[in-house]
Amino acid sequence: MKQVAMDAQERETVAVERTVRGSASYDMASGEIARARAFVRDFLDTARSQRGLTVSARAVEIAQLVVSELATNVCKYAPGPCLLDVETDGILLDISMWDSGPFLPAASPADPTRIGQHGLELVLMVCQSFAVHRETVGKRLHVQIPLQESTGASSIW
Repeated sequence: MKQVAMDAQERETVAVERTVRGSASYDMASGEIARARAFVRDFLDTARSQRGLTVSARAVEIAQLVVSELATNVCKYAPGPCLLDVETDGILLDISMWDSGPFLPAASPADPTRIGQHGLELVLMVCQSFAVHRETVGKRLHVQIPLQESTGASSIW
């Protein structure tokens, strides 16, 4: 196998060429949750079929779960406009969701007797990273999900 050395500029060029982006907007109501799930599934299917990216079936399932949970929170706590942005470099899937709600989400303390309100806990368990930022209007949540299953010790799966 031939190894090719690339300088930083060449690596950046390859990363940019492999980057795939998509966006969708919703007037978030309960029916829109399924549309948001379908959007991320179709985005990953397109990245796989048209760009040749390797995307595990598990990554597609996790991405749909995460988008579903984030969209559900928008429906419950900040109904109205919502923006969903997805981007991948072939290694990680970045999911960003903006809504107009002023309150930042927080996971509830662990309570095995609590019924419901486990969505953010699930998101935190399956994502490689999670961040939430206040914006001029509303907030933006950002998560990252690995596209391939890892056999290394740092795997979250």
